[in-house]
Amino acid sequence: MDYLNKVIKDESQIIAIDFDGVIHSFELGFHDGTIYGTPIPGSIESIKKISKKYKIVIYTAKAKKDRPLINGKTGIELVWEWLKKYDIDQYVQEVTAEKPRAICYIDDKAIRFIDWNQTLNDLLNFTDESI
Repeated sequence: MDYLNKVIKDESQIIAIDFDGVIHSFELGFHDGTIYGTPIPGSIESIKKISKKYKIVIYTAKAKKDRPLINGKTGIELVWEWLKKYDIDQYVQEVTAEKPRAICYIDDKAIRFIDWNQTLNDLLNFTDESI
């Protein structure tokens, strides 16, 4: 029961936000592994607003353990540095590579699941490839 209560509590209090393409502009892709981009317009203000009611967890592939060090730093360290640079680190509870328990996920590469027919149609439109 304690675990179930923790899950319910986490899911009702956390908004999970993807980093690249949602907060960080990421126009060059992986490039040299650094976090070179600027904030997506509206991201800083939105994060501040969301943080008034919810805990914010940022998830990113940059935080994966198998990612090489960049200038001697992990991806998590680089993301935190970037957040501090733009003075939004105090609004974020955690940076992770794992999909956290959350009330919702904000992601530029997501397909909202309604049913499988709709999902396959959305996937076709998203990838321009038939399945």
